[in-house]
Amino acid sequence: MPGGTRKGWRGFFLGLCLWLAAAPAFAASSAVILVYHRFGDDRYPTTSVTTEQLKAHIAELTSEQYHVLPLADIIEAFHAGKALPDRTVAITIDDAYESVYRVAFPLLKAAHLPFTLFVATGPVDGGDADFMTWEQIREMMEAGATIGNHTVTHLHMVGMGDDANGKEIAQAEKRIEAETGKAPTLFAYPYGEYGTAEAALAERQGFAATFGQYSGVAEASGGLYTLPRFAMNEHYAEIGRFRLIVNALPIELRDVVPSDPVLATNPPLFGFTILGAVPAMKSLTCYPSNNAAAAELTLLGDRRIEVSLKEPFPKGRSRINCTMPGPDGRWHWFGHPFFVP
Repeated sequence: MPGGTRKGWRGFFLGLCLWLAAAPAFAASSAVILVYHRFGDDRYPTTSVTTEQLKAHIAELTSEQYHVLPLADIIEAFHAGKALPDRTVAITIDDAYESVYRVAFPLLKAAHLPFTLFVATGPVDGGDADFMTWEQIREMMEAGATIGNHTVTHLHMVGMGDDANGKEIAQAEKRIEAETGKAPTLFAYPYGEYGTAEAALAERQGFAATFGQYSGVAEASGGLYTLPRFAMNEHYAEIGRFRLIVNALPIELRDVVPSDPVLATNPPLFGFTILGAVPAMKSLTCYPSNNAAAAELTLLGDRRIEVSLKEPFPKGRSRINCTMPGPDGRWHWFGHPFFVP
C-alpha cells in the first residue's frame, strides 16, 4: 500500500496526534462495500473476477472476524446514527449479467452471504443472452437478495439532464416493482459516474442511498448519495489486496473541494480537512489515477490538506486515493472520483 512522509510535517503531526490522542481512531459507523460485475468470464477481465478469486473472497468473508450484512441494514444504521460492528462488509453486484446466476449465486447462497443486485432493466427486458432473466432475478430475491435500481439503459448520466435521467430511473423502478413486487430503495450510478446534479436528483427520487464506484470506506458523514464501493476485477482481486480492502478503515474528514466531481477546472484544486486522530498521520499519501507518483501535499492551518494535482485528468472517469497506515496492519482509505465531460 502506498505510503510516505512530507518534509517539514514531523513536528506538526507529532503535536496533532498527541493533542487528539483521546479521539476515536475511526468512525463508529462505517462499512466496506464491494462491487462485482461478472464472474468467471475471461472475455472481460476488467469487469470480471475468476471463480477461484470469488471462492477465496467467500472463504475470507466467512471467517469469524467479518460481519457481512445486507446493504439495506447498513444504510438503515447510517440513517439512524447507529454503530456497526468492526469489519462490516456489504456485497453488491451491478448490471445482472447471467454469470451472476450461473457462478456467483450458488456460491453466495451456500455461504449464506447476503448481497444486493443492481439491475439495468433494458437488457433483461430485451432478452439479452448475456443477462439474467426476470425469473432468475426473482429466484435470487426469494433467496434473500436485495434488488436495486441501475437505470434502464445503463447510460452515462453526467450531462444528460434531470429529465432524461429521471425518466430512466423512474422507468427502471416501475419495471423492477412490476417483476418483483417491490420498489427498490437503493440506486447505483451506471459506470459509477455522477455529479452533484445527479446526486441531488437521486435524493429527490426518494432513494435511501446511492452508490458510486471508487475506492473508499463508506460512512454516513460522507453523504448517503455518493457512497463509495471497492470494485473487484481479475487484476485487483487477488487475496492479499482483498484482505487490505475488507479490513480498511475510513479517514474522517470534511470540506472536500471541489464539491462536484464533474470538473469545471482541470486539474482541480483538491483539498480536505482532517477531523479525528489517525495513527501515522505523517504517512498520509495521495495517488491520482493519472500519475504513478504520489501528489505533493501542503498543510494549511491546523488540519487542512491541499493536494497538488499538476496534470489534467483525461476525459471520462478518474480518481484519487489517499491512504495512511492504521492499527494492526490495517489501512485508512479515502477515495474521491473525478469526471471530465
